[in-house]
Amino acid sequence: MPDRELSEGYGRNACRIEGVSECLPAPGRLRTGSFRMNTQGTVAGGPGRELGFWMCTALVVGNTIGMGIFLLPASLAPYGFNALIGWGITVTGMTVLARVFARLARVFPQADGPYAYMRSTLGEWPAFLALWCYWISCWITNSALAVGIVGYLATAVPQLAGVPPLALALALLWLFVALNLLGVKTGGQVQVATTVLKLVPMAVVILLGAWLLLSEPSTYAQNPPTTPLSFGGMLAASTIALYAMLGVESATVPAGRVRDPGRTIPRATMAGTLLTAVIYVVVSAVAITLIPQQELAASEAPFADLLNRFLGLGSGRWLAVFVVVSGLGALNGWTLLASELTRTMASHGLLPRRLDAQNGRGAPMAGLLVTGVLATAMVLMNYSKSLVEGFTFLTLVVTAANLPLYLCCALALVVLWKRGEARPSRDLMVLGILGSAYVVFALFGMGREPFLWGLALAAVGVPVFAVLRARRQPDAG
Repeated sequence: MPDRELSEGYGRNACRIEGVSECLPAPGRLRTGSFRMNTQGTVAGGPGRELGFWMCTALVVGNTIGMGIFLLPASLAPYGFNALIGWGITVTGMTVLARVFARLARVFPQADGPYAYMRSTLGEWPAFLALWCYWISCWITNSALAVGIVGYLATAVPQLAGVPPLALALALLWLFVALNLLGVKTGGQVQVATTVLKLVPMAVVILLGAWLLLSEPSTYAQNPPTTPLSFGGMLAASTIALYAMLGVESATVPAGRVRDPGRTIPRATMAGTLLTAVIYVVVSAVAITLIPQQELAASEAPFADLLNRFLGLGSGRWLAVFVVVSGLGALNGWTLLASELTRTMASHGLLPRRLDAQNGRGAPMAGLLVTGVLATAMVLMNYSKSLVEGFTFLTLVVTAANLPLYLCCALALVVLWKRGEARPSRDLMVLGILGSAYVVFALFGMGREPFLWGLALAAVGVPVFAVLRARRQPDAG
């Protein structure tokens, strides 16, 4: 069956599923939460579709590879080879979840993102609470990235050493708000450019590891980690690695902006996730096996130490430059996602309708400004703590806030399988069960505090949704 016919077939099938009757409204009517395509492939009454395969892939890679990877080998060093097994668990679980999002994008090719996936299968309340937590995580991520970038900025650009860190963090936040006000396409182009640049130091580390493996393989046997293998060590390592893999869903969030979403989103999601996974596992393995365990655990710049050890490049400042570029790319991508998510939620009545406003370039102006203000508040709160404490606190909250979305989307596939109205049903069941199982495993591994943060964020959303639902005018007919 041609791709166009396949996409249309899934769209018709999705509309027959209970709870999705609104996705093809009667002519002249477009009800709250519905979507309809016009002849140009855009959502009727909605924004234009400006994001193609490469921009969507750059969103996945750029949002997932942020700043954590540059410190992650040091964080994982105390676990020795448990870290590599933990990476295997995390990569496998997150690849399954990426496949979950890719599958949902194929089943609902005309949907405008995860809310439509969840609402049509699980209902309004679970869909709202999961998206509410995720929305909070997006602008908290922006504040965490701004704080993290400032920590490296003075090394990369010594002239900025005298500027107050708070001022730098706020300037970075609003720089990317202003950039994305130029339009989604501009933000996507910046994302492609910064993603290419952030992969340069990763490529250098991978090439160094390959060169040593071919020329001096004995190097890998000189400093093996001594920590024994244990289930606890594997579990702890996989939990640490989880934060670094958050973002695999990035291509689905701005689905209303994506060209041919039923084909583009699944391909970009899987390509971006697999590329990121390979990079993460290889660079972590190179660092863990080539640098003595105690030295790696104490390192503040593992990759700079690795390059200095074997290449003598004195590359600390250059690596700081690439860390900053990587952080800036992630900040741009999450700014785009947070604003698009705000616009989508407002269009569905999950946030005040005014937040659906766009400027003359089609950028979600209200969403950009609101998420910029919220991220600013988080940065101001963060600077009441130390830099490290603040960054750790923010990453903890972000991880907890992402998991409800992952769990609900995995369960959505189980619901589709149970209804038997989407093909092939066995694929849906397996993906849904495996994805749900991994999220439960991740919650168990994270411990009590992140779980309580997730509950707290969901609890805050309950009265918000109740008020918005009470104010929402009932649909005619």
